[in-house]
Amino acid sequence: MTVSFDIAKAEFASITEAMAEDILAIVSRATVADGTAPISEQAVKAVTADGDSVHLVATDGATVVGYAGVVPSNENAPAMAEVVVDPTFRGRGIGRMLVERALTEGGDDARVWAHGNLAPARAVASHLGLEVARELLQMRRPLAAPELPDVVVPEGVSLRTYRGHQDDAELLRVNNAAFSWHPEQGGWTDKDIAERRDESWFDPAGVFLAFEEGTDTLLGFHWTKVHPAEGDEAEIGEVYVVGIDPAAQGRGLGRVLTLAGLHYLENRQLEDVLLYVEADNAAAVHTYERLGFDRFHVDAAYARG
Repeated sequence: MTVSFDIAKAEFASITEAMAEDILAIVSRATVADGTAPISEQAVKAVTADGDSVHLVATDGATVVGYAGVVPSNENAPAMAEVVVDPTFRGRGIGRMLVERALTEGGDDARVWAHGNLAPARAVASHLGLEVARELLQMRRPLAAPELPDVVVPEGVSLRTYRGHQDDAELLRVNNAAFSWHPEQGGWTDKDIAERRDESWFDPAGVFLAFEEGTDTLLGFHWTKVHPAEGDEAEIGEVYVVGIDPAAQGRGLGRVLTLAGLHYLENRQLEDVLLYVEADNAAAVHTYERLGFDRFHVDAAYARG
């Protein structure tokens, strides 16, 4: 059976509330069907938040059957696309056509994420002659065992949790220095912090800050997150962001801050914790493996060969 469908480019203002609800419902159904979310937290936010993303909506008549969001390129990163197709409409070429259109919208260097790098995504990539340009590992560990090491704060460093707006300027400075190269995490503004502070999962007691002792100079931070239970999945913690000022590298702060957050998540009675790390960041992967994390799955970003 074939389906005649259209792919329309929509400005944010033209995405109706009903259309946004349909897109988010497709994301939920795809997550259940695939066992992994098809698009990222940022892409989900872009569906309902005014911004510069390009929205491509695939429809069969009045029914939304697929969606692609494209974040335009900037000085630090190529355009990035994310695609989802309703599980009941798969196998009909919708995903392939959305990927093609998204890459065209994004330009020559555009990339498209395949979260979980599942077989259908690999098949589409092969059909279109795309190659893996980037891999992001998801790593996990149980919090009960192996036992977490104690947090030993280095001499000359003080550790505390987030106290609100007064910490934002230093958080932004360190984040943007640590992730100047990073397509998603770099270039944060006050708005990025405010958006996360407004999330239901935000807990200031789960944001750890390391300062040069006796000063207001931030050396590094660890922002934790707790994902709510969903379906058969229990609550799970996340090492959301660990950032170290490049000038403070080599002082063991990444390990200290990570452990502080892990102990916090353990005290919340969570069973497991996850994190994301670039697959080619061998030093970070090794650090997390030493802390008991194992590779769980991989997200791949594909680009034209």
